[in-house]
Amino acid sequence: MSQEGKSGALAVEQRVEELLGKLTLKEKVSFLSGKDTWATVPIERLGIPSLVMTDGPHGVRTNPMWKDRLASPATSFPTGVSMASSWDPGLIERIGVALGKETRALAGDILLGPCVNIVRTPLAGRNFETYSEDPYLAGRIGVAFVRGVQSQHVGTSVKHYACNNQEFERFRGSSVVDERTLREIYLPAFEAIVKETQPWMVMCSYNRINGVYASENYHLLTEILRSEWGFEGVVVSDWGANHTTVESVRGGLDIEMPGPAKYYGQLLLDAVRNWQIDEATVDSSVRRILRMILRSGKMDDPAALPEGALNTPEHQALARELAEASIVLLKNEGGLLPLGADVKRIAVIGPNAAEARIGGGGSSYVGPPYRVSPLEGLRARLGDAVVIEYEQGCDNFAAPPPLRSDYLVPPGGEGHGLLGEYFGGADFSGESVTRVDPRMDFWAMQPPEDIGIERFSVRWMGKLVAPSMGRHVFNLYSDGLCRLYLGGELLAESASDPRALPGTPGRASAYVDLVAGQAYDIRVEYVNLPNSEHRTMRVAFAYAPEPEKDDRLARAVELARRSDVAIVCAGMPRGYDSEGHDRPDMALPGPQAELIRAVAEANGNTIVVLNCGAPVELDWLDAVPALVLAYYPGQEGGNALARILVGDVNPSGKLSVTYPRRYEDNPTIINYPGGKEVLYDEGIFVGYRYYGAKGVEPLFPFGFGLSYTTFEYSDLRVPETVQPGEPVNVSVTVTNTGARTGKEVVQLYVGDKASSLPRPPKELKGFQKVALDPGESAVVEFVLDRRALSFYDPYEQQWVAEPGEFEVLVGCSSRDICLSAGFFLEE
Repeated sequence: MSQEGKSGALAVEQRVEELLGKLTLKEKVSFLSGKDTWATVPIERLGIPSLVMTDGPHGVRTNPMWKDRLASPATSFPTGVSMASSWDPGLIERIGVALGKETRALAGDILLGPCVNIVRTPLAGRNFETYSEDPYLAGRIGVAFVRGVQSQHVGTSVKHYACNNQEFERFRGSSVVDERTLREIYLPAFEAIVKETQPWMVMCSYNRINGVYASENYHLLTEILRSEWGFEGVVVSDWGANHTTVESVRGGLDIEMPGPAKYYGQLLLDAVRNWQIDEATVDSSVRRILRMILRSGKMDDPAALPEGALNTPEHQALARELAEASIVLLKNEGGLLPLGADVKRIAVIGPNAAEARIGGGGSSYVGPPYRVSPLEGLRARLGDAVVIEYEQGCDNFAAPPPLRSDYLVPPGGEGHGLLGEYFGGADFSGESVTRVDPRMDFWAMQPPEDIGIERFSVRWMGKLVAPSMGRHVFNLYSDGLCRLYLGGELLAESASDPRALPGTPGRASAYVDLVAGQAYDIRVEYVNLPNSEHRTMRVAFAYAPEPEKDDRLARAVELARRSDVAIVCAGMPRGYDSEGHDRPDMALPGPQAELIRAVAEANGNTIVVLNCGAPVELDWLDAVPALVLAYYPGQEGGNALARILVGDVNPSGKLSVTYPRRYEDNPTIINYPGGKEVLYDEGIFVGYRYYGAKGVEPLFPFGFGLSYTTFEYSDLRVPETVQPGEPVNVSVTVTNTGARTGKEVVQLYVGDKASSLPRPPKELKGFQKVALDPGESAVVEFVLDRRALSFYDPYEQQWVAEPGEFEVLVGCSSRDICLSAGFFLEE
């Protein structure tokens, strides 16, 4: 640290101690919980401001119902798995800068992200939100993300520490994992981010690790995170993840969220006064929180902080650039892609063709000001030069999706949604407060400010404009009392069962025939009952023809038959990949596999585009010549996809996870999902490490992705011998041997030829993404440090690089190794 840096750090510590000395014990304790759902506790008499946290990590999540937050549509960037599949830390740092600016524009101080949990099983609900099965790749992307966000004086909260690798029993289950596996697989991404960027926060996970909740896990929070890695920031609980008072504070938790306090507050105050915990322990947490507040700059000159910017044209272009950089071309037989000038008629088919699937469900979902579907993107790009026709073909939802706001018109006819009248009692009487709610989909409903949350009722009114002709279904979900009226008639009523577990919603369904384009009077009523602590209400709605009358598949096949090319946009419906639950299997939901096969039989030039955040069954793959993995590409996804399909952009995304041929091939098949405990018995053999060690051939390997051009590797240079502690300098020449400009991800793996403990055949230890014109070459250089050669020895309790022979393998995927060379690590 420079002399100037030392002086600045000393000044900060002096200010912290001065402030700490002025705080009462009650004020100190108040710091250790949130003021409300999103903010830290301010101390106005000392000028200590509140810091506002906001969900992320691929967009700033807001909601007009949140009383204590600014709300405005924010840019929806591609999700975490897309970020990692770009293999481009420089681009991700730019994304981080944009997210920092958007957070600041919405008066936020801390963006809750990135999510760097390892992809362990293909079925985990949040796989779309995190990065990779490989800790090195996850770490490099995470470091770039945090650097970008924090460059804007906005903090990050790296999550979820640790071993939150499934949603099944995430609140109670224990991840049983040995120390070596923790150190080599599940902790390195956190370690790299902490050591290289000092994030403002680390968020602990809900689950237990080896029987101890993450929120009170002394080994993880204090011994490793703080003592070994030197973390100087604040540890915050995931929302509701703290379950104790004394144990969690001693374990290393600084702030329990959300506020007001549940286990801290008066309980913690009493614990200090009763000598159950030392005041000095509370002081340590308060110091860390005060440092973070000073680091924010809000106590100095807030006007000097960087300006925010929300959903600017630059951010929209950046969202499209990331989508283009992350889309993975998985198959392209016969050079069907990019689409040529001879294509004059395109059939765009599938449940995700006219619907933009921009993200997964849960706390990371962002509502942008617009979203571009594949159909819209292709029509905008190709214009009148090509005839583009659309058929849905089938649905892909397992249950009807939430009623879309664009089907709803409030009284007065302007905008989307329904006009809600909120009453302070349960009988829709007395004075009311009104507002337009865009969606009939509420979790933890927040009534207007003048209405209490303990007991209230709501009546929503407006028009429903039928999107299609025929039979439709309404589903009601409610933990209170809910009624749905259509055309003045009661259509469905649901009420939660007081005998059921808290949070268990009541359900009701009704079918009705509608005329496309006709507007129907709709009224929805909700009463918050005494047992309705979650205040959940949803109206789901979908076209639901009787099977014998459903001709959508036949129409899609006929359209494909008369077209030059058929593009089937398949994948997941909204919220299928989501926080809160895992997927039931790897199958595409609904009859999508049948649709793909039928379209491919009708048209030999069929391209499948997938929206999904994790591997899916591709048992129809042999029937189609081209497959494009678009993930959840954010609000500009349709434009990015169109530019890839027509060749404006050469695909350069590479898989950040392995795609198995079948679910039974994945390494967690015996131990997932577990119950009270989930055994991580595969140990360090996660993802491609497992497939390589066991000789199991994947469908698509980690690091795989095709291009419209070709690349050649040559002149790999590796030293013959390396002295202990010396860096290993590696270089390789890459040449674009094709006819198009393109980008290649050069991947470097290391293998230990003989080790005292089992090691995978190869592990990723370096990568670079290089752009090359046709015929252009570039020398790509890597430097391997001691850690790149090491494994964690649980007996020695340290990282060990054993002398002996190592192999450097360079290629374009974990299976496509173009060049290799060995070196000897001396004693």
